[in-house]
Amino acid sequence: MTSPLTSLRRALRTDFTSSLVVFLVALPLCVGVAIASGVPAELGLITGIVGGLVTGLLPGSSLQVSGPAAGLTVLVLTAVTEYGLPALGVIVLATGVLQLALGALGLGRLFRAISLSVVHGMLAGIGLVLIAGQLYALADRKAPGSGPAKVTGLPRLTVDVLTSGPSLTAVGVGTGTVVVMALWKRLPGRAQLLPGPLVAVGLAILATAAFDLPVARVRVSGLLNAVRLPAPGDFAALADIGLLTTVVAFTLIASAESLFSAAAVDRLHRGPKTHYDKELMAQGAGNTVCGLLGALPMTAVIVRSSANVRAGARTKLSRVLHGVWLLLFAALLPQALGVIPTAALAGVLLHAGFKLLPLKELRPLWREHRGEAVVLLVTAGAILVTNMFEGVLIGLVMSVMKTAWDTSHVHIQVDDPGSGPVTVRIIGHATFLRLPRILDALERLPQDRPVALNLAGLRHLDHACMSALQSWADQHNAHTVEPDSTAPAA
Repeated sequence: MTSPLTSLRRALRTDFTSSLVVFLVALPLCVGVAIASGVPAELGLITGIVGGLVTGLLPGSSLQVSGPAAGLTVLVLTAVTEYGLPALGVIVLATGVLQLALGALGLGRLFRAISLSVVHGMLAGIGLVLIAGQLYALADRKAPGSGPAKVTGLPRLTVDVLTSGPSLTAVGVGTGTVVVMALWKRLPGRAQLLPGPLVAVGLAILATAAFDLPVARVRVSGLLNAVRLPAPGDFAALADIGLLTTVVAFTLIASAESLFSAAAVDRLHRGPKTHYDKELMAQGAGNTVCGLLGALPMTAVIVRSSANVRAGARTKLSRVLHGVWLLLFAALLPQALGVIPTAALAGVLLHAGFKLLPLKELRPLWREHRGEAVVLLVTAGAILVTNMFEGVLIGLVMSVMKTAWDTSHVHIQVDDPGSGPVTVRIIGHATFLRLPRILDALERLPQDRPVALNLAGLRHLDHACMSALQSWADQHNAHTVEPDSTAPAA
């Protein structure tokens, strides 16, 4: 029988090794997400550090790991472009405070009520915009601001790349990174002890240095230089309605992604399950600290979390230690970031963007639940064409309307004796969505006899349907006369 001390030592050993695995997975992603978001690379590391040392210590989910996420890249880039880098800290701080309030009010579980099709559509939309933007970064070119501009600019980008030697070189480095990451998963299990993103970026660094390739590299300013505490004047931006809308978008998307990640991680292990309100508050505390430091927003990230579980983590010690390793790297080896080709990081994010697309799930979803597939596709397309907040809002509205349509089943029974009044029984849920069908059925009835509407079988009758039925009945029966009250037949 294993003694408690032996079990403790075994748990500490697995948590220690798991933390190293998560650190190696998180390092290139933290830097890559920061570069793609249009902010200094160090800010991505700061968010990863806070995700480990602050959120990692708090209750909620014991095994999922938080940090900067590819899912927020598009939203952060838009916010930085529109309001400037100084406003980012205010936005993230307000997001954290709002998350703390939602968690304290016990609203964390409400995020589980969001349609899965909307969530998958949101992630797919993020993936599409991320891929479109990183194709420019892959060629060491600056991407246009909006999603449609990114897509329409791809033909010109292709021509520019084919006529530019340095751009072709950068594309080769980035493409090689993607290929290494794709092939790395097919190697035997022991070979995969090193994370694919780290290996791919490491090989890109070696190739770039060995052949002195003319590609852009990550710019390094130092950890302390990257930190920017929000000034009192920065908070005046909260009076801007557009910025407040951005805060709401950050809150909804970061919270939903974190809590859906928690649900996914809970299915991967048999340990204690997530307390959603506490996890939301933990995310809020982390984002509050990130906002005070002017860093990127954080969410729980399924890639790092699943790596943590697969590596054998048993307690929250592994995610805390991964923050310690990120802090030590940022403090002791910051100049190491300067040798990383930006095209290689673009390749890492391209790979992450493709993983956000539900390619395997879409076909069976289309066969079995076509309405849900339509919601997913429309949400993704709306994000690509408009922006993150409006796209998710469109998806939510579509999902609610689809649900209302599916639940508003109505059955119409007509009892026509051939002479005298016609009785119409309406059974089920009579809502405005089914009103055209109900009115069509009523208008096909004989116009020269009265109609009696029997609504006793209705389980729900909304105001629009009730008003329309009452109006129809009054107009119809006002122009009909009972047979026994008509003039005697000749």
